[in-house]
Amino acid sequence: MSLSVPESTGGPERLLRAAQPVPLDELDYLLITALQTSPRAEWAQIGKALGVDASTAARRWNRLTEAGHAWLSCYTVAVGPTVPVIAFIEVDCAAGALHEVAAEIADDPHLITIEHVTGARDLVLTAAFPNLAALGRYVGFRLGRLPGVSATRSQTATTVHTEGSRWRLDRLAPGSQDLLAKERDPAPPRRGSAALDALDARLYLLLSEDFRQPAARLAERLGVSPTTVRRRLDRMHRQDALIYRCEVARCLSGWPVSVTLWGIAPAADASRIVSQLIRMRETRLCASLTGPHNLMLAVWLRSAEDIGAFEARLADRFPELTVADRAVTLWPLKLAGHVLDPEGRHLRGVPVTFWDEPVAEQAEDALLERLRGGPAGPAAD
Repeated sequence: MSLSVPESTGGPERLLRAAQPVPLDELDYLLITALQTSPRAEWAQIGKALGVDASTAARRWNRLTEAGHAWLSCYTVAVGPTVPVIAFIEVDCAAGALHEVAAEIADDPHLITIEHVTGARDLVLTAAFPNLAALGRYVGFRLGRLPGVSATRSQTATTVHTEGSRWRLDRLAPGSQDLLAKERDPAPPRRGSAALDALDARLYLLLSEDFRQPAARLAERLGVSPTTVRRRLDRMHRQDALIYRCEVARCLSGWPVSVTLWGIAPAADASRIVSQLIRMRETRLCASLTGPHNLMLAVWLRSAEDIGAFEARLADRFPELTVADRAVTLWPLKLAGHVLDPEGRHLRGVPVTFWDEPVAEQAEDALLERLRGGPAGPAAD
């Protein structure tokens, strides 16, 4: 298995394109921001907020998606009766094996992100599991047995305080933001509070293809009434069981540098620090962890030179917070269930679901059988 990449000519032309990404114009940025603000708003509503007609907005969006410059994603981890386990897994790879390992796990459906990073680990994975036993099974019987994987380290999130679906380009004027905000579900979210039944799961898979499909089209594909689809969508939205995202290629976002920071905050100060971290413009992810570093922060920055300045701001605002480690993303191989090229452009989607691997389950069953039997007795004469 290998990561698919768009065909391109080699040589200087390819290097020039990589060094100078084709810029987006202001309408492109406004359109992306509008879809980040209200992902399922009608094109007429989006066009009204941007001062263009609906067909222009839709045509612009099609152009962006065809080029891989922007895309929509929808995922859920609300597929079981309990709150899922969100894990961050660090993977060390043997020399020359990193890309083969990444290609092998790219379609593992529970891996929300895969990042090739600098520093003391090669890959950082963000994954969702129904329970801790499933995390242990994946690390021990999937990752641990892959050729090229030399070591793994896992931590779980006690709380995910914010994630990328809440990040915005912030290009819209306040009036346009207000117009689109009216389209959002006013009900308070209750993330992780609901499980999906079989029909919900089928509906989710269709939404993961394109969550802007109208209810009538979804109903036709599911073989149910549009009323049933709307009722289920309303319920899933109220329960925050669906996470919608509108993403832009990092090389075109104006925020091309992604940095993950691991910090240590005193328990008495952690809540106050987190409440301010999640409001910082650069923050894409903030989570409390179970490991020796009890905070994880992922930020997008304007340039590599901003890394030191950003950490200096953290030190000034939170002198009690210690930044213990950092990693810069070299290739965002997978983001919110979508495989990307080295510049962060979209290649294809992988619907996010819990992992189910018969080979790993069989290996675990064999180990359990061995453990039940205890040590082998002395050999017969």
